[in-house]
Amino acid sequence: MGNGALNGAVIAVAGAGGPAGRAALRRLAEAGATVVGADNDPERLAEAVDAARYAHGGATVTGETVDLLDLDSTRDWAARTEKEFGRVDGLVHLVGGWRGSETFVKTSLDDWDFLELLLIRTVQHTSLAFYEGLQRSDRGRYLLISAAGATKPTAGNASYAAAKAAAEAWTLALADAFRKAGGERGLTSAAAILVVKALVHDAMRAERPHAKFAGFTDVEDLAEAVVGVWDRPAAEVNGSRLWLTEKP
Repeated sequence: MGNGALNGAVIAVAGAGGPAGRAALRRLAEAGATVVGADNDPERLAEAVDAARYAHGGATVTGETVDLLDLDSTRDWAARTEKEFGRVDGLVHLVGGWRGSETFVKTSLDDWDFLELLLIRTVQHTSLAFYEGLQRSDRGRYLLISAAGATKPTAGNASYAAAKAAAEAWTLALADAFRKAGGERGLTSAAAILVVKALVHDAMRAERPHAKFAGFTDVEDLAEAVVGVWDRPAAEVNGSRLWLTEKP
Protein backbone atom coordinates (compact mmCIF):
# COMPACT_ATOMS: atom_id res chain seq x y z
CA MET A 1 0.00 0.00 0.00
CA GLY A 2 1.12 3.56 -0.56
CA ASN A 3 3.05 5.65 1.93
CA GLY A 4 2.62 9.02 0.22
CA ALA A 5 0.27 11.95 0.67
CA LEU A 6 -2.82 9.75 0.60
CA ASN A 7 -1.69 7.20 3.15
CA GLY A 8 -4.34 7.11 5.86
CA ALA A 9 -6.58 9.60 4.06
CA VAL A 10 -10.33 9.08 3.74
CA ILE A 11 -11.60 9.77 0.24
CA ALA A 12 -15.23 9.75 -0.91
CA VAL A 13 -15.95 9.01 -4.56
CA ALA A 14 -19.30 10.06 -6.05
CA GLY A 15 -20.26 8.06 -9.12
CA ALA A 16 -18.03 5.19 -8.05
CA GLY A 17 -19.78 2.48 -10.06
CA GLY A 18 -18.82 3.66 -13.55
CA PRO A 19 -15.57 2.88 -15.38
CA ALA A 20 -13.87 6.04 -14.10
CA GLY A 21 -15.12 5.31 -10.60
CA ARG A 22 -13.76 1.79 -10.69
CA ALA A 23 -10.35 3.04 -11.75
CA ALA A 24 -10.38 5.72 -9.04
CA LEU A 25 -11.34 3.27 -6.29
CA ARG A 26 -8.48 0.97 -7.25
CA ARG A 27 -5.86 3.68 -7.55
CA LEU A 28 -6.86 5.50 -4.36
CA ALA A 29 -6.78 2.20 -2.44
CA GLU A 30 -3.36 1.45 -3.90
CA ALA A 31 -2.17 4.86 -2.66
CA GLY A 32 -3.13 3.91 0.89
CA ALA A 33 -6.44 5.73 1.25
CA THR A 34 -9.61 4.50 2.84
CA VAL A 35 -12.11 4.81 -0.01
CA VAL A 36 -15.83 5.37 0.40
CA GLY A 37 -17.73 5.03 -2.85
CA ALA A 38 -21.29 6.08 -3.63
CA ASP A 39 -23.48 5.33 -6.64
CA ASN A 40 -27.19 5.10 -7.38
CA ASP A 41 -26.79 1.59 -8.83
CA PRO A 42 -26.14 -0.84 -5.96
CA GLU A 43 -25.14 -3.78 -8.17
CA ARG A 44 -22.66 -1.75 -10.19
CA LEU A 45 -21.27 -0.19 -7.01
CA ALA A 46 -20.81 -3.57 -5.30
CA GLU A 47 -18.85 -4.86 -8.29
CA ALA A 48 -16.59 -1.79 -8.25
CA VAL A 49 -15.94 -2.07 -4.52
CA ASP A 50 -15.21 -5.80 -4.74
CA ALA A 51 -12.79 -5.23 -7.63
CA ALA A 52 -10.86 -2.60 -5.65
CA ARG A 53 -10.70 -4.81 -2.59
CA TYR A 54 -9.52 -7.75 -4.67
CA ALA A 55 -6.86 -5.69 -6.41
CA HIS A 56 -5.48 -4.36 -3.13
CA GLY A 57 -5.90 -6.87 -0.34
CA GLY A 58 -6.12 -5.20 3.03
CA ALA A 59 -7.45 -1.94 1.64
CA THR A 60 -10.55 -0.45 3.22
CA VAL A 61 -13.01 0.16 0.39
CA THR A 62 -16.71 0.55 1.12
CA GLY A 63 -19.77 1.39 -0.94
CA GLU A 64 -23.07 3.02 -0.19
CA THR A 65 -26.11 3.66 -2.34
CA VAL A 66 -26.77 7.38 -2.04
CA ASP A 67 -29.28 9.63 -3.79
CA LEU A 68 -27.04 12.56 -4.64
CA LEU A 69 -30.05 14.45 -5.99
CA ASP A 70 -31.30 14.71 -2.41
CA LEU A 71 -29.33 17.17 -0.31
CA ASP A 72 -30.29 15.60 3.01
CA SER A 73 -29.22 12.15 1.83
CA THR A 74 -25.93 13.57 0.62
CA ARG A 75 -25.35 15.39 3.91
CA ASP A 76 -26.11 12.16 5.78
CA TRP A 77 -23.52 10.33 3.67
CA ALA A 78 -20.89 12.96 4.44
CA ALA A 79 -21.67 12.89 8.15
CA ARG A 80 -21.62 9.10 8.33
CA THR A 81 -18.30 8.98 6.51
CA GLU A 82 -16.62 11.41 8.87
CA LYS A 83 -18.17 9.79 11.96
CA GLU A 84 -17.14 6.26 10.96
CA PHE A 85 -13.60 7.03 9.85
CA GLY A 86 -12.87 10.11 11.96
CA ARG A 87 -12.10 12.40 9.05
CA VAL A 88 -12.78 13.10 5.40
CA ASP A 89 -9.97 14.27 3.14
CA GLY A 90 -11.45 14.26 -0.31
CA LEU A 91 -14.49 14.14 -2.55
CA VAL A 92 -13.91 13.02 -6.13
CA HIS A 93 -16.93 13.88 -8.26
CA LEU A 94 -17.32 11.39 -11.10
CA VAL A 95 -21.07 11.63 -11.71
CA GLY A 96 -21.49 11.94 -15.46
CA GLY A 97 -23.95 11.89 -18.30
CA TRP A 98 -24.25 13.19 -21.83
CA ARG A 99 -26.97 14.24 -24.23
CA GLY A 100 -26.55 16.16 -27.46
CA SER A 101 -28.30 17.02 -30.71
CA GLU A 102 -27.57 17.18 -34.44
CA THR A 103 -27.80 20.98 -34.54
CA PHE A 104 -28.26 23.89 -32.17
CA VAL A 105 -31.91 24.47 -33.14
CA LYS A 106 -32.73 20.81 -32.58
CA THR A 107 -31.60 21.02 -28.96
CA SER A 108 -34.20 19.55 -26.64
CA LEU A 109 -34.59 21.39 -23.38
CA ASP A 110 -35.54 18.06 -21.87
CA ASP A 111 -31.83 17.27 -22.26
CA TRP A 112 -31.02 20.36 -20.21
CA ASP A 113 -33.38 19.24 -17.44
CA PHE A 114 -31.66 15.85 -17.37
CA LEU A 115 -28.11 17.24 -17.41
CA GLU A 116 -28.81 20.00 -14.92
CA LEU A 117 -29.65 17.35 -12.35
CA LEU A 118 -26.75 15.02 -13.10
CA LEU A 119 -23.99 17.52 -13.77
CA ILE A 120 -24.90 20.53 -11.65
CA ARG A 121 -27.23 19.52 -8.82
CA THR A 122 -25.00 16.64 -7.72
CA VAL A 123 -22.01 19.00 -7.61
CA GLN A 124 -23.99 21.46 -5.52
CA HIS A 125 -25.08 18.77 -3.09
CA THR A 126 -21.72 17.04 -2.66
CA SER A 127 -19.83 20.31 -2.23
CA LEU A 128 -22.29 21.66 0.32
CA ALA A 129 -22.38 18.36 2.19
CA PHE A 130 -18.62 17.81 2.34
CA TYR A 131 -17.36 21.38 2.67
CA GLU A 132 -17.01 21.51 6.43
CA GLY A 133 -15.38 18.10 6.68
CA LEU A 134 -12.92 18.94 3.92
CA GLN A 135 -12.14 22.26 5.56
CA ARG A 136 -11.32 20.46 8.80
CA SER A 137 -8.84 18.23 6.98
CA ASP A 138 -5.15 19.02 6.71
CA ARG A 139 -5.26 17.82 3.06
CA GLY A 140 -8.86 18.26 1.91
CA ARG A 141 -9.53 18.19 -1.82
CA TYR A 142 -12.72 18.51 -3.86
CA LEU A 143 -12.14 17.38 -7.44
CA LEU A 144 -14.56 17.92 -10.30
CA ILE A 145 -14.06 16.04 -13.56
CA SER A 146 -15.10 18.38 -16.37
CA ALA A 147 -14.92 18.52 -20.14
CA ALA A 148 -13.08 20.71 -22.63
CA GLY A 149 -16.46 21.46 -24.20
CA ALA A 150 -17.25 23.75 -21.28
CA THR A 151 -14.51 26.07 -22.55
CA LYS A 152 -15.35 25.78 -26.25
CA PRO A 153 -18.96 24.63 -26.70
CA THR A 154 -20.16 23.19 -29.98
CA ALA A 155 -23.59 23.79 -31.51
CA GLY A 156 -24.90 20.31 -30.83
CA ASN A 157 -23.61 20.19 -27.27
CA ALA A 158 -25.20 23.36 -25.92
CA SER A 159 -26.90 21.74 -22.93
CA TYR A 160 -23.96 19.57 -21.99
CA ALA A 161 -21.38 22.35 -22.30
CA ALA A 162 -23.54 24.82 -20.39
CA ALA A 163 -24.10 22.33 -17.57
CA LYS A 164 -20.39 21.55 -17.34
CA ALA A 165 -19.56 25.27 -17.34
CA ALA A 166 -22.01 25.85 -14.50
CA ALA A 167 -20.50 22.98 -12.51
CA GLU A 168 -17.05 24.48 -13.04
CA ALA A 169 -18.22 27.90 -11.84
CA TRP A 170 -19.73 26.32 -8.73
CA THR A 171 -16.47 24.49 -8.02
CA LEU A 172 -14.46 27.69 -8.43
CA ALA A 173 -16.78 29.36 -5.91
CA LEU A 174 -16.01 26.50 -3.53
CA ALA A 175 -12.31 27.14 -4.13
CA ASP A 176 -12.82 30.77 -3.13
CA ALA A 177 -14.55 29.62 0.05
CA PHE A 178 -11.54 27.46 0.89
CA ARG A 179 -9.24 30.42 0.17
CA LYS A 180 -11.16 32.71 2.49
CA ALA A 181 -11.42 30.07 5.22
CA GLY A 182 -7.67 29.50 5.09
CA GLY A 183 -6.99 33.00 6.34
CA GLU A 184 -3.61 33.71 7.85
CA ARG A 185 -2.83 30.07 8.57
CA GLY A 186 -2.92 29.34 4.87
CA LEU A 187 -4.78 26.88 2.71
CA THR A 188 -5.00 23.24 3.69
CA SER A 189 -8.02 22.39 1.54
CA ALA A 190 -8.59 23.03 -2.14
CA ALA A 191 -11.09 22.61 -4.96
CA ALA A 192 -9.85 21.91 -8.46
CA ILE A 193 -11.13 20.87 -11.89
CA LEU A 194 -9.62 18.10 -14.00
CA VAL A 195 -10.48 18.71 -17.65
CA VAL A 196 -10.73 15.97 -20.26
CA LYS A 197 -12.01 15.88 -23.82
CA ALA A 198 -13.77 12.61 -23.08
CA LEU A 199 -12.96 9.38 -21.29
CA VAL A 200 -12.10 5.99 -22.75
CA HIS A 201 -11.74 2.55 -21.19
CA ASP A 202 -10.98 -0.98 -22.30
CA ALA A 203 -14.59 -1.96 -22.99
CA MET A 204 -14.98 0.99 -25.37
CA ARG A 205 -11.84 -0.03 -27.25
CA ALA A 206 -13.12 -3.60 -27.50
CA GLU A 207 -16.43 -2.41 -28.94
CA ARG A 208 -14.72 -0.10 -31.45
CA PRO A 209 -11.33 -1.67 -32.18
CA HIS A 210 -10.60 0.64 -35.11
CA ALA A 211 -11.49 3.89 -33.34
CA LYS A 212 -8.60 6.22 -32.48
CA PHE A 213 -10.25 8.06 -29.56
CA ALA A 214 -7.98 11.02 -30.31
CA GLY A 215 -7.52 13.30 -27.33
CA PHE A 216 -9.50 11.02 -25.01
CA THR A 217 -8.18 10.33 -21.50
CA ASP A 218 -8.01 6.75 -20.33
CA VAL A 219 -9.81 6.22 -17.03
CA GLU A 220 -6.61 4.78 -15.55
CA ASP A 221 -4.73 7.97 -16.44
CA LEU A 222 -7.53 10.03 -14.92
CA ALA A 223 -7.26 8.03 -11.70
CA GLU A 224 -3.51 8.65 -11.65
CA ALA A 225 -4.11 12.39 -12.09
CA VAL A 226 -6.65 12.37 -9.26
CA VAL A 227 -4.15 10.79 -6.89
CA GLY A 228 -1.48 13.24 -8.03
CA VAL A 229 -3.48 16.24 -6.84
CA TRP A 230 -2.68 15.29 -3.25
CA ASP A 231 1.04 15.50 -4.02
CA ARG A 232 0.72 19.23 -4.66
CA PRO A 233 0.15 22.01 -2.09
CA ALA A 234 -3.41 23.20 -1.64
CA ALA A 235 -2.51 26.75 -2.63
CA GLU A 236 -1.06 25.49 -5.91
CA VAL A 237 -4.15 23.57 -7.04
CA ASN A 238 -6.97 25.55 -5.44
CA GLY A 239 -9.18 27.15 -8.08
CA SER A 240 -7.20 25.66 -10.95
CA ARG A 241 -8.17 23.81 -14.11
CA LEU A 242 -5.80 20.91 -14.61
CA TRP A 243 -5.86 19.95 -18.27
CA LEU A 244 -5.50 16.28 -19.21
CA THR A 245 -6.08 17.05 -22.90
CA GLU A 246 -5.10 19.85 -25.24
CA LYS A 247 -6.73 23.19 -24.52
CA PRO A 248 -9.21 24.06 -27.28
